[in-house]
Amino acid sequence: QVQLVESGGGLVQAGGSLRLSCAASRSIFNTNAMGWYRQVPGKQRELVARITSTGITRLADSVKGRFTISRDNAKNTVDLQMNSLKPEDPCVYYCRLHDLTTTKIYWGQGTQVTVSS
Repeated sequence: QVQLVESGGGLVQAGGSLRLSCAASRSIFNTNAMGWYRQVPGKQRELVARITSTGITRLADSVKGRFTISRDNAKNTVDLQMNSLKPEDPCVYYCRLHDLTTTKIYWGQGTQVTVSS
């Protein structure tokens, strides 16, 4: 079992920046993808950005040019740098780990991001 612990959410003004971090409770030696999803109440959870253990990234069109995802395999962490935050960005952001070998998926508890105008 793997636990994911997120940090870094909070309140920021429109146009500002936040950095989200997610730490896995143990090393994942299998090929995996870590990423960030977000969910607005009443809507489906959607992909924001993901990165594989080999460094291949994928970002949602709505965040390209503003958000950057990175990971540190030695520390089992994944970060999401969010710049130029917009009023449509606030919601709960979830860290996700997908073990591509076992196909197991793990989720963090979520961290709230709020953008003030």
